[in-house]
Amino acid sequence: MSSQVRGGTRWKRFALVMVPSVAATAAVGIGLAQGALAASFSVSGQEFKVKATELEGYNFVQYGSVASGKTLDGEAMNAPVAVSGFSEAYITNMCQSVVTPGLPFGIGSVTLRLEAGGKGHDRVYAKDLYLDVSQLDADAEFKNIDIGVAAGSLTKFPGSKDGPTGIQPNTAANPNGFSQRAKEARLKNVEQKAWATTAGTFNLSGLKLRLHKGTDKECY
Repeated sequence: MSSQVRGGTRWKRFALVMVPSVAATAAVGIGLAQGALAASFSVSGQEFKVKATELEGYNFVQYGSVASGKTLDGEAMNAPVAVSGFSEAYITNMCQSVVTPGLPFGIGSVTLRLEAGGKGHDRVYAKDLYLDVSQLDADAEFKNIDIGVAAGSLTKFPGSKDGPTGIQPNTAANPNGFSQRAKEARLKNVEQKAWATTAGTFNLSGLKLRLHKGTDKECY
C-alpha cells in the first residue's frame, strides 16, 4: 500500500501516515482542554478490541472527547478518546473481543468474541458510525484530508458521499476547537482498542458470536 513505510524512509509516504496520527493525539489533548464532552451514554468499564483486514470509510472526521462511565468495581471513570466518525463504512473480516475477568464459580476470565464480514460473506456495513478509540494501529490512506479544521465546520465538507458526518449527535465540542476530516479513508491491517461504538445502521454478514474461557481467544 502506498502509505506503508518499509526500510528507507520515503518522506511523502511517511507524512501521509504520521501526520494524521500526530493530529489524532493532538485532538485528544486539545479537545479535553477545550471542554469536549462524553458521548450520549455511560460506557462500561471494559475496553474492547477490534481487528479488521480493511476499513473503507467516507466523510471521516476526528476530534477529542472523553468517554465517561464506571469501572467494574463501580468507581467513576473518565477516559480520553479520539472520536472517529464515518457517514458510511465497509469493514472486511471484522473481529471484536472483550474479556470479562473474575467470574464466580471457578469460571474465571471469559472472552466474548464476535466475527463478521469474513470469507464468503458481504463486508460489514455501517452508516453514521462513531468510534471512541483509545489506541489504533493500521496502514492508513486518506483522500482530500484537512487537518486543523474548526470542529464547528465538520458538517460543511464539500463533495461528500451521502452527506456530511459532523460531530456525533449529543456530543458537545468547542466549535472553534481542533478536528480533522477526509473525504475518504482506507485503513488496512487494523488493530484498535475502543470504549464505545455507535451506528445508525450496522449490518453484520456471517455473524459468529462465541464465548471462550480464558483470554487466549482475543482478536489480537
